[in-house]
This record gives sequence, C-alpha cells and structure tokens, in this order.
Amino acid sequence: MGHLTQGERELALLTGALLLALGMLMMVMAWGDPLSVHGAMFGFSGAAVMAVTLRGMFAPAPDENRFASYYDAPSKAGIVIAMIWGVFAMFIGDWVAWLLVFPEMTFDAGWASFGRLRPVHTTGVIFGFGGNALIATSFHVVQRTCRTRLPDQFSPWFVLLGYNLFCLIAVSGYMLGVTQSKEYAEPEWYADIWLVIVWVAYFLLYMRTLARRNEPHIYVANWYFLAFILVVAILHIVNGLAVPVSAFSAKSYSAFSGVQDAMTQWWYGHNAVAFFLTAGFLGMMYYYLPMQAGRPIYSYRTSIVSFWGITFFYMWAGSHHLHYTALPFWVQTLGMSFSIMLLIPSWASAANALLTLNGAWDKVRTDATLRFMALAAIFYGLSTFEGSFMAIRPVNALSHYTDWTVGHVHAGALGWVALIVFGAFYAATPKLWKCERMYSPGLIEVHFWLALSGTLIYVFAMWNSGIIQGLMWRTYNDGGTLAYSFMDSVNAMYPYYIARAFGGLLFLLGAVVGLYNIVMTIRTAADTLSEAEDRPLGPILEPAE
Repeated sequence: MGHLTQGERELALLTGALLLALGMLMMVMAWGDPLSVHGAMFGFSGAAVMAVTLRGMFAPAPDENRFASYYDAPSKAGIVIAMIWGVFAMFIGDWVAWLLVFPEMTFDAGWASFGRLRPVHTTGVIFGFGGNALIATSFHVVQRTCRTRLPDQFSPWFVLLGYNLFCLIAVSGYMLGVTQSKEYAEPEWYADIWLVIVWVAYFLLYMRTLARRNEPHIYVANWYFLAFILVVAILHIVNGLAVPVSAFSAKSYSAFSGVQDAMTQWWYGHNAVAFFLTAGFLGMMYYYLPMQAGRPIYSYRTSIVSFWGITFFYMWAGSHHLHYTALPFWVQTLGMSFSIMLLIPSWASAANALLTLNGAWDKVRTDATLRFMALAAIFYGLSTFEGSFMAIRPVNALSHYTDWTVGHVHAGALGWVALIVFGAFYAATPKLWKCERMYSPGLIEVHFWLALSGTLIYVFAMWNSGIIQGLMWRTYNDGGTLAYSFMDSVNAMYPYYIARAFGGLLFLLGAVVGLYNIVMTIRTAADTLSEAEDRPLGPILEPAE
C-alpha cells in the first residue's frame, strides 16, 4: 500500500478489525454451513489487512510531495490480477466445454459438476477478469485525463482487494452449491452486501478524483467509466434484493417472484451487458485506442451523442429476452423496439473508433497492440448488430434457447471485451512499468492470432449449431408431430461442440501467452529501471496521452 497517512492507517486498521470480527462471528455462529467457509475468508482478509498496516505503522508519513506524481500501484496490481483471473476462468470455461463433448471427464465430486463450474467460468471471466481490468484501467485513465493523483492511497486498495474478496466468495460459493438460483448466478446475500460497500467506495473515489482535477474538461472516457460504476450499483442493489432464512444462513429467498422476478432479472442481465460489458470498455477504448494510434478521436461530439444514446436505449431493452413468455406483450414489444434503436448509438461508437484510425492504418498492420483494439471495435459493431437482429420477435423464435445465443455472447465477450482488454493492457503495461515496449512484441503477435482464431472457430461453431438446433426443434412431419427428438438435436451438436472446445483452447493459450509476456515485462523492468513507482506530472499530459 505504500506509506499511509495517520488517518489512512487508522481506517485500514478499523477495516481489518471489523472484517476479522465479522469473519469470526460467521464461523462460530454458522459452523457447518457454507457461510462459515466465507466467514473464514472474511476473517483471513481482515487479519491480512491488519498485519500489513501494522508492519508499516511506524514508517514515516508521506509528505505533500506525493501529489506531484501519479499513484499507479493499484493499476499495476489490477492488471496482473485480471490476467490471472482470465487464465483461470478461461481454463474452467474450456473444461466445461470439453465436458459437453466427453461427459465422463468429470470427477466424482459435487464441486466439479457442470452446473457448479459453469457459473465459476462466467463470474470469473466477467467479474474477475473484466471487473479487475475495468478497475485497473479506470484508475490509470482518470489520473491522466484529470492530471491529478488519486486522492488517497487506502481507498484504491480497498476497492481493488475488496472487490477480489467478493469474486473469491462468489466463485467458492458456486463450488459449495450456494447461489440465488438465477440465470446470472448470483452469490448469496452477504456477498451482495459486501459488494455494495466496495462499490460505493469505488464511486466516491472516482468522484473525489474528478473533483480534484487540474483539467477543466472531463474527457469522454470518464463519462463511460462513471456510468458503468453508477448504474452497476443500481442494478446490483435491485436485482440482489433478498430475504435471508436467518442471519447466519447462506440461504435466502428473492424479494421478487414469477414474471416480476424474470423481468427484474433481465433488466439486470441486459443492463449488466450494457454498463459493465459495454460502457466501461468503451471508456477503455476511447482512451487507449487514440493513445496507441497517435490520433485524436475522429468525432468527439459523436462520442458524447453515442454515450447518451447507449445510456437511454439500453435501459429498456432487457425484456427482449422474454419473448413468448407470460410477460405482457407490450413490454416485449418495447424491449424489441429499443433494441433495434440501440443499433444507432452502438454503431456510431464502433465507427468512431475505426475512423479514428484514418491515417494510422499502417500502424495497424505493424502494431499488434493497436490491431487488438481495431479488431475489438469491429467485433463490437458486429455483436451489437447481431443483438439488435436477435431481439426481433420472429428471429428470436428461432434463436432463443439455442447455441446461437451462446455464439452471440462469446462474439461480444471474446471478440469485444477480451480483445480491448488485451490491447489496453499491452498499451498500458510499458508506461506503468516505464519500459520502452513489451518484453516480446512477437508474443503479442502470437497472442493476437491465437485470440482471433479461437474467437472465429468458437463463434462460427455456435452459429452453426444454434441455427441447426432451432430448425430441428421446429421441423414437423406430415403427421403434424415433431420430426426430431431433443436427443436427435443433441447428437447433431457433437462436431460443433468439439470445434467450440478447440476454439476456446486456442483463446486460453493466447491468454497464457499474454500473462507470460506481461510478467516478463515486469521482471525486465524491475531489473533495468529504478524503483520509482510514480510518474511525475508534466505539461505533456493530455486527455489521450
């Protein structure tokens, strides 16, 4: 954490003591319940915070000169943690993909079942990998675009480490069989409460940094990051409303039921896509892509118009997941209509990114880091078109509940989210560790082609299998009965599931290469550069530095 002020040390000790006391209480009162396992995790975290704080208790307090430099240690840690989560979660994802090909690959253990590992994969990728990437890059971007340091040193570590404690509780809970049994597997009520505390601290930290800015203009990347932080808090609180069986039981019941619960779930689910997997990563794109290309954003005005279009239209689109259900028909139509209109601001953002590369396409050919970001913008445009298309009711009748939806999700998750993260990390890592370049530009090329190949194989396999599934499920014979049984459609998927697992394996190998390249860059920097952690502020710092 570096040297803390006296007030920060006291706050850190108080936080650690509260976590330790809470953990011990949970362990004692809920012994034998999964809650006790998570109590041990809270307690260990509290003890670790207290130990680290006490170790530096008598270190000299930092002086005001620290505000003459950026505080990048949390961003550095966040990048490494995100890549570790990415490799872990992608490994789990490929494992469960191979389970669909060879079901006998499973172990004789409850935690290893498909139903428990699948949410481990989704939570690990979305929240572990994506969430840590967003936290790390948002800390990096807001300081540069505001030309100011984070206001303190304890808050960013509380946000980063507290968020990862939530991720660990969620993943371990799934393996223990503890969820709220929703489509987007939700950790239980106490994990939800902890995330709210961490997320409010994140919001306040971001707002305090903006308030201290030395740049009068708030760059558009911060608009997107702030929308991501604020709206995710609202979504999480509403969707996570639940009544625990008791104060010391991991089990709880949702505050909603029936069609209201379904609508709340998909209002949350689709807006999690909107503000967690879109807005935050657009903030990433609007900073790192112009910086790497050495070009200003093609149209700043378009970026603002797109921001408000995405923010408004996305809020109404969730009900397109509930076509042909008990949801009122007008609500389904509303979701479909706004989903189609959503294509306009989404494509405006994708086009804005690609037009920014005018005059820099020679760099795209030679710079794999920039190529990651350019390809991510292309996949963003393709995925948003596909999402609007699949929201149309007759198309949804064919696509829903099939692997076409899985292919669409991974076109966005692999092609958009992961690629923009890899590009941002490759752009930020040399700057954060003060290197001229990454350890191996050649490995960035290898990673790029592994990621592209894996994504294309995965997505095309799922597009084919999904459309075949939809057609088989709606084919009737002359007698008016279904021509194929459900098992017939399952058997027809076998070659596509092999292709899907192979594509996922290629993408996983690319992530391993990326993690290795980043770790070696850090090691090289440690051997050749001074231990100065922060870069001094200077007149060269511009919104797209």
